[in-house]
Amino acid sequence: MILKYWKEIDAFRTSISLSAGKPEYTFYDGPPFATGLPHYGHILAGTIKDTVTRYAHQTGHKVARRFGWDCHGLPVEYEIDKALGLNSREEVLAMGIGVYNSHCRSIVQRYTREWETVVTRLGRWIDFENDYRTMDLSFMESVWWVFKTLFDKGLVYRGYKVMPYSTTCATPLSNFEAGLNYKDVTDIAVVVSFPLRDEPNVSLVAWTTTPWTLPSNLALCVNAHLNYVQVRSVADKKIYIVAEMRLTQLFPALRSKKFQQGDEARIYEVLKSFKGAELVGRMYEPLFHFYDSAERRSCAFKVIADEYVTSEAGTGIVHQAPAFGEDDYRVCVRNKIVDVIMNGERSLPCPVDANGRFVSPVSGDLQGMPVKLADAAICSLLHKMGRLVLKESHEHSYPFCWRSDTPLIYKAVPSWFVAVETIRENLIQNNKQTYWVPASVRTVRVHKALGHLP
Repeated sequence: MILKYWKEIDAFRTSISLSAGKPEYTFYDGPPFATGLPHYGHILAGTIKDTVTRYAHQTGHKVARRFGWDCHGLPVEYEIDKALGLNSREEVLAMGIGVYNSHCRSIVQRYTREWETVVTRLGRWIDFENDYRTMDLSFMESVWWVFKTLFDKGLVYRGYKVMPYSTTCATPLSNFEAGLNYKDVTDIAVVVSFPLRDEPNVSLVAWTTTPWTLPSNLALCVNAHLNYVQVRSVADKKIYIVAEMRLTQLFPALRSKKFQQGDEARIYEVLKSFKGAELVGRMYEPLFHFYDSAERRSCAFKVIADEYVTSEAGTGIVHQAPAFGEDDYRVCVRNKIVDVIMNGERSLPCPVDANGRFVSPVSGDLQGMPVKLADAAICSLLHKMGRLVLKESHEHSYPFCWRSDTPLIYKAVPSWFVAVETIRENLIQNNKQTYWVPASVRTVRVHKALGHLP
């Protein structure tokens, strides 16, 4: 009855006209995806928005309330890819961007009527006829204006960021999205040897649960403060360097319940011990030769150090593939293992394409192979090379794409970034003047985030 009465007297539009000339209360409605149906979260947020804007109107303001639609590409593109059976970026390009975009536009607002019915039934006052869409030229031009303004102020630069990446959707995901679909899986874990260049009979050993990243290895990382040992294996007489507290990773027999203290002599012999700092700068023989060149040998394939390496897992020596790990990227850039110029003139070594397949310079049977299916083939190559020390099954929780239900990888993505660290103090001061509900958002969450900017 109330909804019928409001419709008869055109209550919402009448309230807007009666507030003409009054101070404006600026309200931006964070828009939902038009490709999905409303759920509880939308209804809850919409109720709060309606309460705030009604209060503003009743306290003497003019409040123009326009409904909005988020036409963000990925949800729409994923639906179209499924409908048309497209599996790669190359297939989209072959079809033609114009044709593909037409298909996307055809479904971008397929549920608008359902949204209007639900929102109206809730009693929310908002304008559906004068709505806005993020695919409108006027909206996109406003975003470009903001970007240009930042660029003109020197606040924009091009760089890389290692992000969760869906090889099926060919796009990075936010950390929030990456946390939506974890699964317990069993992957291959390996211990691999890296012979020292000046002492080839002695090898550093690194453990990894992502053998597919080994073709991109450019460095090894230790912790300068940890204790390391050089040991001779009783079984094969080979000499390895490993963190003292991680001998169990190199010699699985040490994990056995039958292992008795004092039996170490039957498994290994300690030749010497030292701090990780003594390993820094030591050069080793590359595992693969895809990135092995005279220029790269002058700066890569050496031992570096960082505090993120611990004695809690692995061998205490971490293999570095800067295109596929956040810490790997950070440490390798800092130690000039890779020279990443922010304007994009030099690219980060990354032999994996947008759909997660090995590309040049990776060659042979690996080229064109999806990386998550390449672990067994890489282990076979390592065995033939005599570099595979240990191969085991490793059970762990792993993130999957919540849309395609396929494993994610972590991949360095080139992008444009806003240099917020240069305006940190202004952001902190403005945050102090912002009214947050609850107040802890200002004093804890936002302030803490701003304080941790580089």
